[in-house]
Amino acid sequence: MLRALIFDFDGLMIDTESALIDAYAAVHARHGVEFDRGLFLRSVGHADYAFDPWHAFEKRADRAELELERKTLNREFDQQLELLPGVLALLDAARGAGLPLGVASNSRHPHVEGHLSRLGLLERFQAISCRDDVASPKPEPDVYRHAMNRLGVPPSFGAAFEDSHTGVVAARRAGLYAVAVPNRSTAHHDFSMADWRLASLADCSLTALQARWKARAGAAADRPGP
Repeated sequence: MLRALIFDFDGLMIDTESALIDAYAAVHARHGVEFDRGLFLRSVGHADYAFDPWHAFEKRADRAELELERKTLNREFDQQLELLPGVLALLDAARGAGLPLGVASNSRHPHVEGHLSRLGLLERFQAISCRDDVASPKPEPDVYRHAMNRLGVPPSFGAAFEDSHTGVVAARRAGLYAVAVPNRSTAHHDFSMADWRLASLADCSLTALQARWKARAGAAADRPGP
């Protein structure tokens, strides 16, 4: 049976990704500069996507000051974020079933653990794996493998919840069952590699997840060898 659940953090448990984009938008608006939301949306969930977020400003603009302004607003927005629908119910169901829980994030420990602590959820997770812990972030599988190793569960017995294409790729490369739960910032991503796609975690019951995981595991076992 399914033996562990691993959660991405940003954009899946709380919508920090939209808060980040909103902070950039607010700084642009304060300075009367047009904001290209579509360009920023393309950066969400992609660790290797690089662009100048202040490219619309004049070259003489003080980017360090703009970034300080953005960070201040971002912290304010972040502190107002609540859990996305379905997160707590799924965590409760997993605890009731005795399933260990982990986090696999491309963010760093202070960010992830700070929010989990603020939300009263830090103690729910037996493994919190972040980009600080591994050589390569998602889409490489390292952070998922690290989390499963800490839980002592083989990846093939775990299910991962992700909101981005990059995360789904990482989870599948690590050997986990991948559930895609896009948010408003990642709805345009390619989720063809996901085993199951949901509009919200509120649509995910542990019973349905276990049944789907078991069906995929059975299908894999029935495939002829090379």
